[in-house]
Amino acid sequence: MCGVAVKRTIKIHVAGQQYILRSDADEGYVQSLADSVNARINALKGSRQVATQSDVVLAALKLADELQHERLLQTNLRTRTRAHVQRMLDQLTRFDSVAESRPAARSEVAVKPAATTKPEAAAVAKGGSASRSGRRSR
Repeated sequence: MCGVAVKRTIKIHVAGQQYILRSDADEGYVQSLADSVNARINALKGSRQVATQSDVVLAALKLADELQHERLLQTNLRTRTRAHVQRMLDQLTRFDSVAESRPAARSEVAVKPAATTKPEAAAVAKGGSASRSGRRSR
């Protein structure tokens, strides 16, 4: 079943009411959503035992408000990111055009022997041979 969403039946409780949903989402995820809604409703109902329809509607409005706020933040972040990337591309284009207009400089690379700290290498470099203990042998 490659790529096919498997619908499953999930039972949740929201505001004291049982709901049976069909979803391809993970049951734990759907339950966490119901828990989030219930937490909002419980905060609104206070010490009352039963949530009213107004509590449910207010909780839904608060969640919708948070969702809208997050969408706006995401849109602003995308806009700022695109503008920043465009500025970087413009700078790279200017840098590239300046680099192309300069005459090519002759580059010379000096090759230095690699420095080593091993005693064996130092002994060999001085003309002797090295033993396993790191001392020069004669």
